[in-house]
Formats: sequence, structure tokens, C-alpha cells
Amino acid sequence: MRGWPSLNSSRATAVAGLLVFVILAPRAGAGAEIEAPAMVTLQSHPFHYRLAGDFTRDGKPVNAPARMVRLDGALTIMMHQVTGAEYQRCVLDHRCLAVPSLAGDVDRPAVKISWRDATAYAAWLSRRLGATYRLPTDEEWVFAAGSRFRDEVLPDGTVDQAEGWLRRYEIEADRDEAIAGHPRPVGSFGANENGVLDFAGNVSEWTNTCLVHYDSISINDGASIVNCGVRVVEGRHRTYMTDFIRDPRFGGCAVGKPPNNLGFRLLRESGPWEWLPSVIGRFHAVGFPE
Repeated sequence: MRGWPSLNSSRATAVAGLLVFVILAPRAGAGAEIEAPAMVTLQSHPFHYRLAGDFTRDGKPVNAPARMVRLDGALTIMMHQVTGAEYQRCVLDHRCLAVPSLAGDVDRPAVKISWRDATAYAAWLSRRLGATYRLPTDEEWVFAAGSRFRDEVLPDGTVDQAEGWLRRYEIEADRDEAIAGHPRPVGSFGANENGVLDFAGNVSEWTNTCLVHYDSISINDGASIVNCGVRVVEGRHRTYMTDFIRDPRFGGCAVGKPPNNLGFRLLRESGPWEWLPSVIGRFHAVGFPE
């Protein structure tokens, strides 16, 4: 081609090798290598699931419909919640915002974490490890929690929304009193039947599921309003939190009693494109836009 110098075979090979090195070299400022988190892979099977969301009929709260569902495939989830030390690695790598008063403990969950913080951490971990990590949906969380999930329903005879919320708050307060306080070390609440630690302990976990308000018990017939500024949080009970909230004691809880502590764990996706986040992260090192 005119305007391009000719290359012999050995020189072409050298140039190609240099290009591969530049693209795949570790990202500038990435720091020391990190280990992949301990994961548990669960095979799909049917399970009982009560939909997340705010359900009303004729202006009165009603229980969400429950059904038997099945995930599309196997689910690979972190054995324990992301720890303070693990989150701090992302902060030091300038990919996560610092969380005031977060202890960098290697054996305690990271808490006072917002949904936005958790999502940023997932993106960072994906780039560093060359796999796709993300928050679970509420349905995936319930599946992994197994018997630790508490299927809470409103008492019969609820006549208005305020009364329903008050009764739900009283139930949740009674259950939470025994484990209130600071997050406990990893493993303090044991493993469930799936071998996953600390589900429904005193750290509640973010999910990717948006709050949806349904104005009918029939989700197929009734109109719905989706609010992705509020996400479903799971733990000893299900609640709904504004996505930028780090400390639920200062508000942001849409329904029910705020959790004691907000933390998270991630899923790892598998598939033919799981290498893509790593390659994108490498391109950042040579000046491609964020």
C-alpha cells in the first residue's frame, strides 16, 4: 500500500508483539495483584419466590404474589460479603470513593456502602480479574440464601398502608434486636445449606433489583411504576433503600425498618465474553477514554 513502509516477516512479528504487549500490559497504577474472591457455584433448581415490590389494591397494601421459579442457569456467588480490606483496595486504586469511618478489616464486612459504591467496586473487580462481577438480582439473592430467606407477609386484615408498614416494622424490630450493632467477623452467622456464609446476619446486602409499585395483585393486568433510584436490600428482612444511602440510620428507607448495616456480595458471570472487562480495562492504560 502506498505511503506505508514495507515490513519483512520478522519485523512484522516484532511490531505485532509490541502491540499485544501495549494492549495487554497491566493498567498503570493498578498496584499489586489481587486474588479472586472465594466463590460458591449453585446449580439451578425450582424455588419459592415472593416478588419484591410495593403491592396495593384499591389503595390498600396486599401481599406480593408468590410463585415457583427457576434461574436460567447455574449461579456463582461470593462465599462471604466483601470485606473492608477488599473494598479499600479499590479505594487505593482510585476506582472507588472512600467511605468515612470504614475499617479496613480483613475479616469483617465492608459496611456503610451505597448501591453506587457497590456497583463501582464490581466494575473495578471485573477489570482487575478479567471476569464479569455484578450485584445479584433479588431473585438470585433469594435463591442463594435458601432457607435463610424470610418470607414475610403482611398480617391479615390490614386496612391501610400506614397500618401495614407499622405492623411490618414491629415484626422486623423484634427479630433484629438480638443482633443489632457493629458488623461481626466473617462466618459469625455460619453457612447455609448452600455453603454460603452469613446470609441474614446483621449486614444487609444490596441487590440490583429496582423498586416497583404495582397497583394490582395481578402483575400482568395491573399498572406498575418502576423506581430505579431505590433498590431492594435483602438480609434478615427485605427492605428498599435509596441508591446513594450509605448509613440507613440517616434515612433513605422506603418501606419497613432500616437495616443495621449496609454491605454487599457479588456474583460472577460466565460465558464467552467474560474476558471483555479485562481488555477494556487494559485499553484505559494507554489513554482511551473512561
